[in-house]
Amino acid sequence: MIMEQKKLKYPADWISRKKEGTPLSVITAYDATMAKLAALSSVDALLVGDSLGMAVQGNRSTLPVTMDEMIYHTKLVRRGAPDSFIIGDLPSGSYQTSEETGLRNAFRFMKEAGASAVKAEGSDVNTLRIIERLVKSGVPVMGHIGLLPQSYLNLGGYKIQGRSELDSKRLLEAARELESAGVFSMVLEYIVTDVAKEITDTISVPTIGIGSGIHTSGQVLVWNDALGMDPDFKGKHARRFADLDKTIIEALNRFNSEVKSRIFPGKENSFN
Repeated sequence: MIMEQKKLKYPADWISRKKEGTPLSVITAYDATMAKLAALSSVDALLVGDSLGMAVQGNRSTLPVTMDEMIYHTKLVRRGAPDSFIIGDLPSGSYQTSEETGLRNAFRFMKEAGASAVKAEGSDVNTLRIIERLVKSGVPVMGHIGLLPQSYLNLGGYKIQGRSELDSKRLLEAARELESAGVFSMVLEYIVTDVAKEITDTISVPTIGIGSGIHTSGQVLVWNDALGMDPDFKGKHARRFADLDKTIIEALNRFNSEVKSRIFPGKENSFN
């Protein structure tokens, strides 16, 4: 039997979970309805991911997502889940162009959208410097290594990371650098299982895996993937915990049928 955990409130709570050995669950959310349902569940935290570029906007990648769009969606999620730990995902171009731009946009997440933390992809020198300044300024930061969707063009596509000895050493060093920069957790995306385990065992902050095996400190999934919202998506890293695509299509077909046959609206749906 899984005991209900105290809700996450502070970054220190994440680190405590790792020390306790209790896995963390994170789900993406993009609007108030999603957030409300997630908040009523036992899921630990919500990520307003730039994955909304594909999951909501229908783009082929996350690259077109703007900072203003991320602020808008994070505001919606905060309204739906006023007491949840919510992470805002810094989109492509929002922190890579300059340190000042990165700091300004991270603070926008906190001040305008009510985020509990921000997430930044990568571990290059500029990103590490921004993370260090943010943490020192009081902004909690989640890191992200492995497959970096914002850099998929330079990576040659959406490829598994850490398969060579050189690449595994690079990832381990990146994790250590992010830990030193002050992140309270980090996403490990599409990293081979053994390397993800080594990273998790080496650093003190929790690792949140997606396509990185069972040995991470927790898991994150995209809402649409976890709930089976897209009949065409069949990612190996994900599991459909429901088949809502079929449920929704069947409901809409019933709606159409009852409108055509004048069953809906009935007397109970009408006013005198």
